[in-house]
Amino acid sequence: MLFNSLAFLIFFPTVFILYWSIPNNKIKTQNVLLLIASYVFYGWWDWRFLSLIAFSTVVDYFVGLQIANAKNNRKRWLLVSVFVNLGLLATFKYFNFFIESWIELWSLIGLETHVGTLNIVLPVGISFYTFQTMSYSIDIYRKELQPTKDFIAFSTFVSFFPQLVAGPIERASNLIPQLLTKREWKHENFKNGFFQICIGFFRKVVVADSIGALIDGVYNEPGIHNSTTIGLAVFLYSFQIYFDFSGYSDIAIGTAKLLGFQFKRNFNLPYFSTSITEFWRRWHISLSSWLRDYLYIPLGGNRNGTVMLYRNLFLTMLLGGLWHGSSWNFVIWGMFHGILLAIERGFGLIPKKYNLFNNLLTFFLVTLIWVFFRALDFGDTKIIFQKLFTGPYRELYIGDIGLLVSTFYGLTLALLFDLYLFRKGLFLEDLGNRIKNVAFVFAISFIVLNIILFYSSASNFIYFQF
Repeated sequence: MLFNSLAFLIFFPTVFILYWSIPNNKIKTQNVLLLIASYVFYGWWDWRFLSLIAFSTVVDYFVGLQIANAKNNRKRWLLVSVFVNLGLLATFKYFNFFIESWIELWSLIGLETHVGTLNIVLPVGISFYTFQTMSYSIDIYRKELQPTKDFIAFSTFVSFFPQLVAGPIERASNLIPQLLTKREWKHENFKNGFFQICIGFFRKVVVADSIGALIDGVYNEPGIHNSTTIGLAVFLYSFQIYFDFSGYSDIAIGTAKLLGFQFKRNFNLPYFSTSITEFWRRWHISLSSWLRDYLYIPLGGNRNGTVMLYRNLFLTMLLGGLWHGSSWNFVIWGMFHGILLAIERGFGLIPKKYNLFNNLLTFFLVTLIWVFFRALDFGDTKIIFQKLFTGPYRELYIGDIGLLVSTFYGLTLALLFDLYLFRKGLFLEDLGNRIKNVAFVFAISFIVLNIILFYSSASNFIYFQF
């Protein structure tokens, strides 16, 4: 079920009314409703994949209890969780990728191999909920978390519909305690949550979808477009993926807030970063912090000398790129970020008095590397970079000028809003209650009007493919 769909427009108000109709001391009843709603939400795509969530839930629930109770075999139980969750990912997301890569490797030396691939569909959101459940077991193993004996609460934690398919990746230490305590109705939560949902839809529908309609044709066939058009598409994709994914996060966080839950912030104005290191502290925060805590630090972090530090940064980002998708383009995307992080740590940053230059340089580098993320394959990537760096740029943009104008209208509004937040040092999660009632009504009316004018039912969220 898509957030930007008629089905969700009916689904969520129904859940909202039923949920708050239950007395808040009936915690388990509320959780049962949320669990059923979450399974309906996810099963809307393909009910067969519900078995994967249920399987992962059962495994990690019992593994968590066994790790806490075991005296001598704690690591063995942890490995059960790791192998099951990574096994699901390997089978459904990476099996065909590795087989096809193996065939291509042998073909380079003139040998033909015949290895079958699987005809399977990638389950939506599998990368998110497997990481979420696996971190639960790891935290118990590290004795940073006590397992819950409430199976309904744990099942709801795994499948909670606002963040099930594209994050944020919520930690058990944050979400499970909220599921085990009373949720109070608070007017400020409603106001903040509703405002953040509206901003999320604006970012998705008015900005990201408009940019997508403009650049999809360019990325699908880069060979037939001139350098000017390619350059504009590369520039705009940085904003499409940011406003698409941050918009999803806003809707998820706002929806959870309407139900009395507090999610962690997932974006913090990443394009105002003055280094790649800062960018990863502001971009997809739930993933970057997960990679830091469960991959980079266990690899050794910065504890074993400079060479090992570089290795750990490189491996963390390379695997982070592979997490995003089963393509060498994603691996290269992550690899370049790892190299840039290592360079920053090794040679230091340009002095802070050159912050504007640092900001522009960071945005330029991030934008170039996004090409690997968006291009359909490595062949298209080569074409795009060739046209970017060889030109000529004397040809005019080729495309729908009316769509280009409307796209820059929405993008300008969104960037001015982000600049306002940055200059004021504000967070979107808290902004709703800072706006007086008359201004709040005006702002919501303006946002909704733009969403109606720009609405297109054809656009999925980018991160659903991961």
